[in-house]
Amino acid sequence: MSSSRSWTLSTSLSASRILLVLPLWYCLFHDFPGSRLWALVVIAAGVATDFLDGYLARRWHQVSDLGKVVDPIADKIGLGALTIFLMILGDIPVWYGVFILLRDVLILIGGISIARQKKVVPQSNWPGKIAAGLVSLVLFFATLGFENLSVFVEVLMWLSIVVMLVSLGVYANRLFIGRRAEV
Repeated sequence: MSSSRSWTLSTSLSASRILLVLPLWYCLFHDFPGSRLWALVVIAAGVATDFLDGYLARRWHQVSDLGKVVDPIADKIGLGALTIFLMILGDIPVWYGVFILLRDVLILIGGISIARQKKVVPQSNWPGKIAAGLVSLVLFFATLGFENLSVFVEVLMWLSIVVMLVSLGVYANRLFIGRRAEV
C-alpha cells in the first residue's frame, strides 16, 4: 500500500542518514581517543534509522514513492561515503571500493530508467539487500581495523561481490527483459 503523503516521518529518517556522513568523516579523519569506535556509533545510528524508517513506513502505512527514492539514495550516499573514506585511509582495497561504487551508480541509472519507462519506482531486490548487508559487514570490520579478522573480512568481501553480481543480474533483468517479479 502506498501513501498519498510524500514526506513522512520515515522519509525524514531516511534523509537524516545523509547528514550522518559529516560526523562519520570527522571520526575517521581526526585522531582522538576512541575515534574509530565513535565512527561505529555513527554507522550504528545509520543502520538503526534504516531499519526504523522501513518499519514505520510499513507499520503506519506511509510507504510513498518519495520514500522509495530517498531511502536507497540515503543508503548509497552513506555506504558510498564510508567506502570512499575507507579507501582513502587504506582500510579496504581500492578495487573493491570502486566495484561497490560502480555497482551503485549502475543501479541508480537503471532505477531511473525503469522509473521513466514503466512509470513506477522500482524497489530493491532481496539479493541487493543481502549484498548491502554483506558490504556493510565488510565496511564495519574494516572500520574496526582488526588485523586478526583480515581472512574473515576477505571471505566476506568475495561473498559480497558474488551477491552484488546476482543483484545486478536481477536489476538488469528488470530493465532489459521487463520482468517485475521480485526475487
